[in-house]
Amino acid sequence: MKAVRVHKYGGPEVLTYDEIEVPEPKADEARVKIEAIGLNYIDIYQRTGLYTLPLPFTLGREAAGLVDATGPNVTEVKVGDRVAYAMEPGAYAEYAVVPAWKLVPVPANVDTLSAAATMLQGMTAHYLAHSTYPLNQGDTALVHAAAGGVGLLLIQIAKRRGARVLGTVSTEEKARLARDAGADEVILYSRVDFGTEVKRLTSGAGVHVVYDSVGATTFEKSLDCLRPRGYLVLFGQASGPVPPFDLGNLAAKGSLFVTRPTLVHYMRDRRELLERAGDLFNWIASGKLKLRIEKTFPLAEAAEAHRQLEGRRTTGKVILLP
Repeated sequence: MKAVRVHKYGGPEVLTYDEIEVPEPKADEARVKIEAIGLNYIDIYQRTGLYTLPLPFTLGREAAGLVDATGPNVTEVKVGDRVAYAMEPGAYAEYAVVPAWKLVPVPANVDTLSAAATMLQGMTAHYLAHSTYPLNQGDTALVHAAAGGVGLLLIQIAKRRGARVLGTVSTEEKARLARDAGADEVILYSRVDFGTEVKRLTSGAGVHVVYDSVGATTFEKSLDCLRPRGYLVLFGQASGPVPPFDLGNLAAKGSLFVTRPTLVHYMRDRRELLERAGDLFNWIASGKLKLRIEKTFPLAEAAEAHRQLEGRRTTGKVILLP
């Protein structure tokens, strides 16, 4: 089978399109014939070595397709089932072996591309708004990268929970997308200081929570956007990791909270996984949650997809097709 592999850390040029053996499922595993693969920023972190994995490895943490084989003891799925999954390595391939408990059945009224676009970014948006900082009616949230894959979904889910949403973006086109998703106010950080704007838009009070996937370039100012006892939820680092930080500053700035969550800790068992994915698929099927699948690339062109994502030339979701 074909797979996109990393043999050394580096830029998009290190990705190789290799021929490797089709994997065989062991006990409690199923093999998925992959039909669509979600591109995510974690793929870039792993390709560059910011998140290290033993070399060589197959990239990818999110896909959808058909179960085509199962190992012993598998009861969760059967051959022929349409499934999707996230947070399991090896998705940039024609086939992948996945622990069966991580495979989520895809309803008939949700297409395969939508399923692949939903699992990682959708469940991330779900846990951010429902669990890490559970938004309440009347809360005000600041969402960085508001026109990105997670951002557009997080805005919609936050509005479902009754929050007021401020979003930051870099261009007018991205501002339009964020507004279309339901953002109450959109800040073009390329033109104005987002910290000053947040204080103006909240009459100096600050926001209850900042959802920050950008990291190094936004972290300090995000803290200054919070009201006393507010939460900074740092769930990514697109601009690089946050430097060492004096925790005493949290007291000085208003007894603030900072957390660095990751999806794997919010889908720790099958019950939680099915609950989050089930909400998302139901909302998509009923039209209550809108996905933006902006681009698809052949799997062989994964390097170009990475260049566009890193260059901030994408909005919404990018899908790779084997």
